[in-house]
Amino acid sequence: MPYITVSDGTEIFYKDWGTGQPIVFHHGWPLSSDDWDAQMSFFLRQGYRVVAHDRRGHGRSTQTAKGNDMDTYVSDAAAVAEHLGLKNAVHIGHSTGGGEVARYVAKYGKAHAVAKAVLVGAVPPIMLKTAANPDGLDMSVFDGFRKALADNRAQFYREVPIPFYGFNRPGTPPLDGVVDNWWRQGMMGGAVNHYDGIKAFSETDFTDDLKAMTVPTLLMHGDDDQIVPYKDASVLAAKLIPNAELKIYPGYPHGMLTTHADVLNQDLLTFVRK
Repeated sequence: MPYITVSDGTEIFYKDWGTGQPIVFHHGWPLSSDDWDAQMSFFLRQGYRVVAHDRRGHGRSTQTAKGNDMDTYVSDAAAVAEHLGLKNAVHIGHSTGGGEVARYVAKYGKAHAVAKAVLVGAVPPIMLKTAANPDGLDMSVFDGFRKALADNRAQFYREVPIPFYGFNRPGTPPLDGVVDNWWRQGMMGGAVNHYDGIKAFSETDFTDDLKAMTVPTLLMHGDDDQIVPYKDASVLAAKLIPNAELKIYPGYPHGMLTTHADVLNQDLLTFVRK
């Protein structure tokens, strides 16, 4: 399997399929590049080069006791891009991966000639309630995540996919394969990495990163997202990004890239082709 070794010795697993303009995918917490199966297969068939990596401590990458923070995540992503010589790429991130894309574009966008960016159900500007973000989520929410993970991660990862995909909504029965696949991806990663990752996705302030994103950027969010409330995320982020397009999907959940891949893939393709 393809890996690169970054400066601190961590091995980062990546997928690199096809030829053409690169589309780079950044996954959410606590998943892996496998969460992009529907999008990678779709864009590969459309003639694009598709790339995705497993964030450190996630999927097949090294489970580290350090570096479980947004700056290191972005540094790892940049190392993959440099190793593969990616230029003129479109970077697409979901949830935590959307935060990773925002910081990546702000820091490496010019050097790596990033063409466009897409943030899907993404965490920026900041999830946590602060004096500057009074409508954010209280720290107790994230402390609850940490406690549930520490007490019984395997059970917690059975429960999270239900609201993640909106399977707790009337008329939306759980798809066992989807839930099992979420659990499989989560349990492949490291408990310490996922525990520390909660701080990374909830407390990182991406305000300055968003302001520095000068490339065309599409923000996509479901208005029934129970994990990252859209009004405190994409709606605010779109006001900070200089060249932003915001698309809200009525009734769609956080995991809409899986549950509504047919719709999302076509909208992504339209944006990429503009």
